[in-house]
Amino acid sequence: MPELPEVAALAEFLDGRMAALPIRRIDVASLSVLKTAEPPYTALVGRTVASVERIAKYLVIRTVPGDPADAEPQIDLVIHLSRAGWIRWSESLAPTPPRPGGKGPIALRVHCGLPGEGFDVTEAGTQKRLAAWVVRDPNEVERIAGLGPDVLSLDRAAFGALLAGSGARIKTLLTDQRVLSGIGNAYSDEILHAARLSPFAIAKSLDDAAVDTLYDAVRSTLIDATERLAGLGVGKLKAEKRTGLKVHARVGLPCPVCGDKVREVSYADRSFQYCATCQTGGKVLADRRMSRLLK
Repeated sequence: MPELPEVAALAEFLDGRMAALPIRRIDVASLSVLKTAEPPYTALVGRTVASVERIAKYLVIRTVPGDPADAEPQIDLVIHLSRAGWIRWSESLAPTPPRPGGKGPIALRVHCGLPGEGFDVTEAGTQKRLAAWVVRDPNEVERIAGLGPDVLSLDRAAFGALLAGSGARIKTLLTDQRVLSGIGNAYSDEILHAARLSPFAIAKSLDDAAVDTLYDAVRSTLIDATERLAGLGVGKLKAEKRTGLKVHARVGLPCPVCGDKVREVSYADRSFQYCATCQTGGKVLADRRMSRLLK
């Protein structure tokens, strides 16, 4: 799933190519991706892209009227890439729209700028969770309205207060978008490894020193990843993300810090990775279906 650093890089990439250009056409290959009907997606056609921004893990393409007769001051296209979505920019988009309901990965195509320019929104796999909204204000999207503060917007005091008031496991808290927005499964694994904390540690049980360490790990992990991805083409982002990961998606490989093997805890449809030596004092965490530590 694209998280804060990747979405920030995608927003920067698209903003550099779309800002001040008109949207010429939008092709919808999967009607299920559209979660709104008013304004219609066709209302974006002819409007000018003002900017492309990030809100948490959402891409927001802001548009302004391209025609003086257009009375709508603002219409935004909001995209959430979910687990398997991605953006694919092209300067040679096919003039023929993708076939609606087809079996290919394309869900949405946005023509912007010169003929042939624009991007596809794609989704791999069979779990169709990609979502797009056409709204006058991003807060009309219920999920955005319910977001917690952007994780990089918090100072140490606010971060500490948030942890002190929660009895959740720290892995759960970091990935709960209603509490903190922007972090997903991959970077929470990396943050906890950097902070040398067990994913099962209870947030409010952390002492001041542990909170300091965690706060620094959150900021350094996300900022370093964002800076590393900045300026890369869309096609290079996924590979570059993988090169920076120390434990996530590295099950069985040696931890680059201590050399112990990276281990995994599996859920029904997801998993997380950690290093027992670095994070749990050598204890191996049981599969969460067992809900306890192995002794």
